[in-house]
Amino acid sequence: MFGLDELVPVMPEILILTMACVVLLLDLFMSERRRGLVHAVSVATLLAAIVLTLGPRGSGDAVILNGTFIRDLMGDVLKVFIYLYTIGVFFYAKNYLRQRGLFKGEFYVLCLFGVLGMAIMVSAWNLVTLYLGLELLALCSYALVAMDRDSGTAAEAAMKYFVLGALASGMLLYGMSMIYGATGTLSIQEIGQAVLTMGGDDLVLAFGLTFIVVGVAFKFGAVPFHMWVPDVYEGSPTAVTVFIATAPKIAVFGMAMRLLVDGLGGLQDHWQSMLIVLAVLSLVLGNVAAIAQSNIKRMLAYSTISHVGFILLGIIAGTPEGYAASMFYTITYASMSLGAFGVIILLSRVGFEADRLSDFRGLNRRSPWFAGVMMMLMASLAGIPPFLGFFSKLFVLQVTVNAGLVWLAVVAVIAAVVGAFYYLRVIWLMYFEDAEDTSPLEASLDLRAVLSLNGVAQVVMSVFAGSLFGLCLAAMT
Repeated sequence: MFGLDELVPVMPEILILTMACVVLLLDLFMSERRRGLVHAVSVATLLAAIVLTLGPRGSGDAVILNGTFIRDLMGDVLKVFIYLYTIGVFFYAKNYLRQRGLFKGEFYVLCLFGVLGMAIMVSAWNLVTLYLGLELLALCSYALVAMDRDSGTAAEAAMKYFVLGALASGMLLYGMSMIYGATGTLSIQEIGQAVLTMGGDDLVLAFGLTFIVVGVAFKFGAVPFHMWVPDVYEGSPTAVTVFIATAPKIAVFGMAMRLLVDGLGGLQDHWQSMLIVLAVLSLVLGNVAAIAQSNIKRMLAYSTISHVGFILLGIIAGTPEGYAASMFYTITYASMSLGAFGVIILLSRVGFEADRLSDFRGLNRRSPWFAGVMMMLMASLAGIPPFLGFFSKLFVLQVTVNAGLVWLAVVAVIAAVVGAFYYLRVIWLMYFEDAEDTSPLEASLDLRAVLSLNGVAQVVMSVFAGSLFGLCLAAMT
C-alpha cells in the first residue's frame, strides 16, 4: 500500500490522465466551430504539467508507488522537454488538421495519452511499469498514424507500424521475462544489484539482454530495425509525423537509460559491443540512404536514423559524461526535427502536402524569413557552427574519443560530412533555384510565431549549450 503523500511526485501524470479524459468528454459536446477550445485545454494541460514538474521535489530521488515509479532529475528534465515539444506539435498541427477535416478531439486525446505513456517510461522503476508506459505510447501512435481514414498510404503505414511494433514489443517483453527469470525481481534497482552479483557469464542474462537491445533499437529506429521509420514518416499526416519524430525519441532515450544503465549496467561490456554495431550501421546507412530521397519526409526519416547513431555513441561511452552528451543530443535533435516538420506544415495547404524537395525551390523569394528559419534548422541538423546541432555533435564526439573509441568518432565525423550534403541541398533549393509556386504563404499567426521561435532557438540556445549540458550531466550523476 502507499499513502496519499506519495501521489504528490506523480501529480503531473495524474493531471495529464485526468485532462485527457476531460478532453475526450469535452469533444463530444463541442461543435466544429468551437473545437479550438479542445486545443486550448490540451495546451494548458501540458503547461500546467511543466509547472508541476518544475515544482519542489524535495532532496534526493523519490521512489514511490511500492517501488514502481521514481522521480529524479533525469526524469524531470526529460518530461519537461516532452511536454514542451508536444505543445509545439499542437500549434503546428491545428490549422493543418482543420484544413483537412481532421481537427477532432481524438488527435489531442491520443497525443495526451501518448505523452502520459512517455512520462511513465522515463520514470519507470519496474519492468512492468516501463512496459505499460511503452505500450500506451505505441497504441496511441498506431491510431494517430491511421487517423486519416481516407488515405490509403496512412492505412498502409499504420499497418506496417503496428505489425513491426508488435513484434518488437514482444521481443522486449521476452527479454524482460528472461531477466526476471534470472534475477527473480521486476525492480530495476534490484535487477541492477543482482546483475552485479551474478556477473556477465550467465547465459539467461545474456539472452535477455540481447532481446532488450533489439526492442530498444526498434523503438529508436536504429539499423537494422529501422524498416518502419521511412514508411511511417511518409505515410502519416504531417501533423502526426511531427509528433512521432520528436517527443517519443526523448522517451525512448529515458527507457534505454533505465534498462541498460540502471538495470543492466553490470553487463555494460556486453551491450556496449551490440550498440557499437547498431551505431555504425545507423550512421552509414542513414546518411547514404537520405541522399537518394526526393521526398523530404523520407529524407528526414533517414536523417533520424543517422542521428540515432550519434545518440547511441554517448551511451556506448559508458560514463556519466557520455550519458549526458547523449541526453543533450536527444533533446536538441528533437527541437530541430520539430522545426523542420513545422516548415513542411507551413508550406502545405489543402490538396498539397509540400513533402517533395522540389516544393522548397525558391522559398527565399516567397518568404525570406521562413527560408532563413529553414536554413537555420538544416544547418543545425548538419552540425554546422554556430548552431545548436554543432554542439550536440561536438559533445558526443568528445566523450567518444575520451572513451578510447577514436575510430568510432572518425566514422561518425565522416558520416556527418556525408550527411551535410542533403541538408545543404535543401538550402540550395531555397536560395538558388527558381520557385515552382509563387503564391504567398498562408499560415496563422500562432504557427508563424512558434515556428520562428523554433528556428531562432537553434542560434540562441547554442549560447546556453554549456548550461544545458551541465543540467544533463547533473541528471546523470
